Amino acid sequence: MQSGIPPGEMEAELKGDLRDNNEESLNETTESVHVDSKDEEKQPAKPEQPVWVNGLQLWLIMFAITLVCFLMLLDIAILSTATPKITSQFHSLVDVGWYGAAYQLASASMQPLTGKIYSNFNLKWTFFAFIVLFEFGSLLCGVATSSNMLIVGRAVAGMGGSGLQNGALTIISACVPMHKRPALLGVIMGFAQLGIVGGPLIGGLFTEYVTWRWCFYLNLPLGALAVTFLTFLQIPELSVKEPPMKVLRDIHNKLDLVGFVIFAPAAVMLLLALQWGGNQYPWNSSVVIGLFCSAGATFLVWLAWDYYKKDKAMIPLSMLRKQHVWVSGVSMGFLSSSMTILSYYLPIYFQSVRGKSAAISGVYLLPGILSQLIGAVSSGKLVGKFGYYLPWAVASGVLTAVGYGALSTLNPTSSTGKWIGFQIIAGIGRGFGLQMPLVAVQNTIAPAQIPTAMALIMFSQTFFGALFLSFSDTIFTNSLRSLLHQDAPNVDAQAVIKAGAYGFRQIVKPELLSGVLNAYSGSIDRIFYLCASLATGCFFLAWGMGWVDIREKKQPTKPQESK
Repeated sequence: MQSGIPPGEMEAELKGDLRDNNEESLNETTESVHVDSKDEEKQPAKPEQPVWVNGLQLWLIMFAITLVCFLMLLDIAILSTATPKITSQFHSLVDVGWYGAAYQLASASMQPLTGKIYSNFNLKWTFFAFIVLFEFGSLLCGVATSSNMLIVGRAVAGMGGSGLQNGALTIISACVPMHKRPALLGVIMGFAQLGIVGGPLIGGLFTEYVTWRWCFYLNLPLGALAVTFLTFLQIPELSVKEPPMKVLRDIHNKLDLVGFVIFAPAAVMLLLALQWGGNQYPWNSSVVIGLFCSAGATFLVWLAWDYYKKDKAMIPLSMLRKQHVWVSGVSMGFLSSSMTILSYYLPIYFQSVRGKSAAISGVYLLPGILSQLIGAVSSGKLVGKFGYYLPWAVASGVLTAVGYGALSTLNPTSSTGKWIGFQIIAGIGRGFGLQMPLVAVQNTIAPAQIPTAMALIMFSQTFFGALFLSFSDTIFTNSLRSLLHQDAPNVDAQAVIKAGAYGFRQIVKPELLSGVLNAYSGSIDRIFYLCASLATGCFFLAWGMGWVDIREKKQPTKPQESK
C-alpha cells in the first residue's frame, strides 16, 4: 500500500511471479526428467562399453583362468594313459567309457544351468564356487578304492567343471572389447587345450614313476594357486545384477529350476542308453529302448516348457533359433568330441599295439600338442588383425579331416614319420578351429546374453563329447570282439578284453600276439574313422558361421556428425 501500487495490480503481479516461478520449476523438473530419461536410454548400452581391463591386471586374470581351464581339460584327458593301469588294478575294462562319460554326463546336464547362475550372480565368486566343487571331485578320485568310487568322483568333478570353462570365457568377454577377444581366446584355448592333449603325457609320467592317483592330486595345489590370484583382482561385470538375496528369493524363476529339473534327466537317460547299449544290454533290450523313449518324451516336455518361459528359460529358444549360435554350438561339439576321443584312443594305440610304456606314449603325443598350440595362438592373433574368422573355421575342418583320416591308416608296423606327420596335420587343424565358434557367437548376441550363450556352447562341447565318447567305446568294444575272432581265433577274446589294453600281452602266447595286435589296431582305426567324420561335419558347419568383420568399427568424424 505504501509503495503506491493499487491492491489489484499487486495481486496480479504476485500471481504472475508465482506463475513464472512455477513454470521455471516445472522446466527444471522437465529438464531433469529429460536428462534422466536420456540416461535410462543410454543405460542398456553401458555393458557394451564398460571400463576395460588392461596391463598387468589383465594378464594376471588371463593366467589364473587359463590355469583353471588347463586343469579342467587335463582332468578329462589325464586318465587316457593311466586307464590301462586302472583297469588292470580294478579289473574294469568295461568301465573305461564311464571314466570319461561320468564326467561328461554330469557336466553336460549341469551346463545350461551355469549360464543362468553367471547371469544372476557375481562372476568371480561364482567361478570360485565351481572351482571348489571341482577340487572336491578330484580329491574323491585320488582316494578312490574301487572303480565305482572313481566314477562317482568323476561325476562330482564334472559338476564343478560345468561352470569353469564357460565362466572363464565370460570373464574374458567382460574384460576386453570384441576385436581383442580372438587373440586372448586363442591364448586361453591354446594353452588350456594343452591339458586335453598333454594330459596323456602327464598321466603317463605319474602312472609310470609315482601312481595314477597323482593325476587327481595335482589339481588341488594348482587350483588353490588360481584362486589366490583371482582373490586380489577386480573382475568387471557384463551387466548390472540384482542383490544376491533378492535373486535367492525368486531363484526358481531366475534360474528356471523347473526347466533344469526337466532337462537334466533327459540328457542323463539319453547318455545312459548310449553307454549301456551293446555293452551291459543289447541295443534291442527293453532297458535301452525304454531309456531312449523316456529321454525323447522328457525332451519334448522340456521344449514345451522352454517355449512357455520364452526369454526367461534356461536355454531361450530365441537364442537357439539364431543360425550363428546353433551352427557354432554343433561345430564346437564335433571338434571337441574328436579331440577327446583321440586323447583316449591314440595312447591305447601306442601302448597296446606298439608296446610302449605309459610315459613314452605320452611323449609320442607331443607333435599334436605343439602343433595345436601354434595353430590356436597364431589363428587368434590373425583373426584379430584381419577381422574374419570364417576362413580359419573352414581350414580347420579340412586339415582335421585329413589328419584323422591319415591316422586311420596306422597299423602295428607304421613308421615314426607317419604318426608324427599325421598328428601335426590334425593338431594344426584343431588349433585353427578352437576359438572360432566362440568368436562367432559373441559377435552375434548382446553382452548381457554372453553367459547363457557361453554355457550353451560349452554344453554342446560336453554333451557331444559324452555322446561320441560313448559311441567310440561301443565301436571299439564291439569291433575288438569281432576282430579277435577273425584275426586271433585261437585266443580267448573275453580274457583279452578283461585283461585291459595294457595287460593282455601277459596272457597271450607270443605266437598268437600278432593277431591280437592286428585286432587292436583295426579297432582303433575305426575310432579314427569316427573322428574324421566329425571333422568333415565341422567343415560343412563352418560355412554357416557367417562372413563378418569383427574388428573395431571407427566412429564417424565430428564434421560428418554436424552435417
